[in-house]
Amino acid sequence: MTDGAVAENVIVSTRKTVFGNGFDGVIQDLEAGIRALYLEDDTPWVIGYSGGKDSSTCLQLVWNALAGLPTEQLAKPVYVISTDTMVENPVVSLWVTESLAKIGKAASEQGLPFQAKQLTPTVEDSFWVNLIGKGYPAPRPRFRWCTERLKIRPSNKFILDVVHKSGEVILVLGTRSAESAVRAASIKKYKDQSPREGLSVHDTLARAWVLAPIADWSNDDVWQYLMQVQNPWGHDNKNLLSMYQGATADGECPLVVDTSTPSCGDSRFGCYVCTLVEKDKSMEAMIQNDQDKDWLLPLSEFRNRFLEIKDGDKRWDDKHVREFQRMDGSVMAFQGRLIHGPYTQDYRATLLRELLKAHKEILESQEGDEFVFNVITEAEVQEIRRIWLVEKKEIEDLAVQLYREVLGEELPPLEEGSSRFFTPAEVELLREICGELYPEDQNLVALLRKILSLEEEAEVKRRRSGLLKDLEELVKKNAFATSDDALEYVNKRSEVSPI
Repeated sequence: MTDGAVAENVIVSTRKTVFGNGFDGVIQDLEAGIRALYLEDDTPWVIGYSGGKDSSTCLQLVWNALAGLPTEQLAKPVYVISTDTMVENPVVSLWVTESLAKIGKAASEQGLPFQAKQLTPTVEDSFWVNLIGKGYPAPRPRFRWCTERLKIRPSNKFILDVVHKSGEVILVLGTRSAESAVRAASIKKYKDQSPREGLSVHDTLARAWVLAPIADWSNDDVWQYLMQVQNPWGHDNKNLLSMYQGATADGECPLVVDTSTPSCGDSRFGCYVCTLVEKDKSMEAMIQNDQDKDWLLPLSEFRNRFLEIKDGDKRWDDKHVREFQRMDGSVMAFQGRLIHGPYTQDYRATLLRELLKAHKEILESQEGDEFVFNVITEAEVQEIRRIWLVEKKEIEDLAVQLYREVLGEELPPLEEGSSRFFTPAEVELLREICGELYPEDQNLVALLRKILSLEEEAEVKRRRSGLLKDLEELVKKNAFATSDDALEYVNKRSEVSPI
């Protein structure tokens, strides 16, 4: 049988007989198919690596397969990419960071073509910049703004860059039919549509093929493989098993010996800030099962206290901490109620203050560690600061005050923004005057603050052209004294005039 025929047949056939013909024989055939596929053309490979059991299994399979080739045949790169959302479960995040370092070192020492790449969202797309800087409310089913920014964009950019340079790419993914009926149907659909045997077409990325070597494996198959085959880049798979065990609420994740033994495959790791689930069970279980994970408490408490916002028993009812106008200053209503906009300045300041406290506590608990989990970076705080000052015209420069208050450190000057910031005393005086003159107006302080900011910018730039137009637009966007005024305006606007 030719190498091409092996690539077309072995990878497919072994999926249908996972360990049915004996563990060693199935793995050897699967690795032979991977080698043949690698040698078929010059198309680079990209392996999606999350540090979990499925992606670890895929990487091990490809690693051990390519280790069986002579050096002169290892001509094309295999990129191992991991997308760090920067709000991952910290234990998993540190595990992946350490893994990537070991992967890079081991590949170099063994003469293998693996290149480890840790991808992150841009500062502008990061979770904290959008939540605290712009004031986006915590993600929810109808406003799931996080996935695209944090996960999809970084990986797609890297993959598309590879496609641009090479013409196409083969993605090696740990997707498995056993994960869900929807996943099984999706795998079958794109496999059936593919003109290349053994590969599927990617559902959204043009010129990207998908190799899913463990598509038909069960959780038990995955754990059996990881426990029987030594990790080739120096990580201990038993530690991976322990991590899953620690994230299981009942504390049990037994060594899989047969299909009647339940595995801990249902454990889920993800972003610790995720509010699409009511509780982060994996982090809570880690804290409960391991005293060494007590350092996670500040993050768990922050998530539960400040992101899982409720008004009484109503989930997602966070209107009391959000502005009644949208981000662009418009007002909208649905079924007689205003559609609220971003978090208020007070709540955004509370979020930053409490997050910096958690950040400080986490850093102190990791002092001396080789790999450190950063809750929020200085670059993110600076971008939050810029948004507050430049875009929202919040001239008191609260971010630098909070940074100094909590961490005892100074932020470097901003390249963009006003040369003069208002002191807390000046802003408080403005609030007092507005409160005395117009106690019912909820928007007056914000309006006057923005007017002062525009005037200051014009003074600094020594250019007043267009200032009047900017001021008129500003007044229009802040024309409502209260949310009741805004709702009355929306209701009148929606009325149909009689003919």
